Amino acid sequence: PGPAPAPPRASGRVARPASPRVAMVFTGIVEEMGTVIGLDRKADLVMWDGSKSEGFVLKIKCKVALQGAYIGCSIAVNGTCLTVTAFDAQTFEVNCAPETLRRTDLGDLEIGHLVNIERSMAAGDRNSGHFVQGHVDEAGKILEFRKEGDSLWVKISLSDALLPFVVPKGYIAVDGTSLTVCEVNQREK
Repeated sequence: PGPAPAPPRASGRVARPASPRVAMVFTGIVEEMGTVIGLDRKADLVMWDGSKSEGFVLKIKCKVALQGAYIGCSIAVNGTCLTVTAFDAQTFEVNCAPETLRRTDLGDLEIGHLVNIERSMAAGDRNSGHFVQGHVDEAGKILEFRKEGDSLWVKISLSDALLPFVVPKGYIAVDGTSLTVCEVNQREK
């Protein structure tokens, strides 16, 4: 037998030391819609390793995502995990590197477009969605929306390379919204 457990507190809860918010993943539950207010295309955007490449700085106006924001925090924009490089009371900025632009539709954004925004969740946060990384594999193509009672069926076409990794009752994220997969059709594209 080990040491005796500590007696319970009067409240019945065990106190934990305070810890900073540690970003882990996203939930796929969009917190708010942000507005694109800046797109600064650059031929010499500084990458994570100090090298320079083409890309752009995306500036978004929002409210909720700025709560607890800091330089280096992760915010998902249309489901794409991006690192905050600057922020103020109403906006944040992120860099969109070439790989981000190849795998997402962020390169198609224009001033005034609305985007889905979600802050990363801390390890101890309640998750009412799924665990979503925000690392985009590809941009699929929405083929059909079909209502069924209170449900909405969304038919999405994916590449042959990605389709084998999608399973019934699994989930995928579409523009940051986590959706449960009901059916996988390998024949219909």
